[in-house]
Amino acid sequence: MRVVVAMSGGVDSSVSALLLREQGHDVTGVFLRNGIEAGARGKGQGCCGATDARDAEEVAAELGVPFYALDHAGPFTSVIDRFVAAWSRGETPNPCVDCNREIKFGALLELAGRLGADALATGHYAEVVTHPGGEVELRRARDRAKDQSYVLATVARRALARAIFPLAALHKEEVRALARAKGLPVHAKPESQEICFVPTGDYRDLLRQRRPELFRAGVVRGLDGAELGQHDGAVGFTVGQRRGVRVAAGAPRYVVRTDVARNEVVVGDAAAARRTDATLREVNELAPPELLPDGAVVELQVRAHHAPVAARLCAASPDGRRPLALAPPGEVVTPGQIAVAYRGDRVLLAGTLCSD
Repeated sequence: MRVVVAMSGGVDSSVSALLLREQGHDVTGVFLRNGIEAGARGKGQGCCGATDARDAEEVAAELGVPFYALDHAGPFTSVIDRFVAAWSRGETPNPCVDCNREIKFGALLELAGRLGADALATGHYAEVVTHPGGEVELRRARDRAKDQSYVLATVARRALARAIFPLAALHKEEVRALARAKGLPVHAKPESQEICFVPTGDYRDLLRQRRPELFRAGVVRGLDGAELGQHDGAVGFTVGQRRGVRVAAGAPRYVVRTDVARNEVVVGDAAAARRTDATLREVNELAPPELLPDGAVVELQVRAHHAPVAARLCAASPDGRRPLALAPPGEVVTPGQIAVAYRGDRVLLAGTLCSD
């Protein structure tokens, strides 16, 4: 089988290419440049820079597979623009989710098809299961600590049907051991953990460049409307946040909601930050309708590294939104974040949390 491997220059994608080549597949490595200048990148921001491209090329040479570095700065701009727009309307986006859906399993998957490839492989920790009848499932990886099914859950089933995740059954330490045993130069390379287009690691610095008018003094209010403190811009806060909330001494305060247009931040106690209801827009169903009826009980994960909470699916609204009822005491529901519904290890559906 001919497989294009998205090689980021990290150990995970490198071992993915290694495993596929050892299995006898016709492998081609592709690196996508995102247009972020090398000097503007911060520590821990691997995956798209010039150094990463060289690392990926070196691994490809070691494996003896063709390698191409392609300019994807144009398509990647849309991910950055969407990130800025989401914050500007008071939402908390996850750009890695957009990148996976639009770049890796959008533009790159299309390119793989033009190259005559049968599949696209990445170094994600997740599993795709294809049944004899053609039904495709997305499942958690064996290494639950590294599982990335959450950030892949908005990828369409037709794209997942052409995806390969060679690391599905491996733990991270096994991946590094394989890389070391095979002499891959990236075996000890640190993981990338920050947003690749935010050099300082603080998204507010990017917003200050793009939307400086949003950073102006405003009021922090309690649920009763009382003024409790000041802030430097409501756009710099996210629902559920505690750190950085400047109020008078007393019980810890959490952000309950923000209003960027009015430049207002409303805070309350931990219980006030939780909700027992949520609504998803832009819903991506990865299971057949019979598994997603009104009243179906699921495990809902509302952040990339949060433990799932019990929830019940409600009937979809005419505009396609999907309400959910969360078991008490509920969860912090942050508009703009992705919520993923699981049953066991299987992803059932995903969508973006709404503010209403």
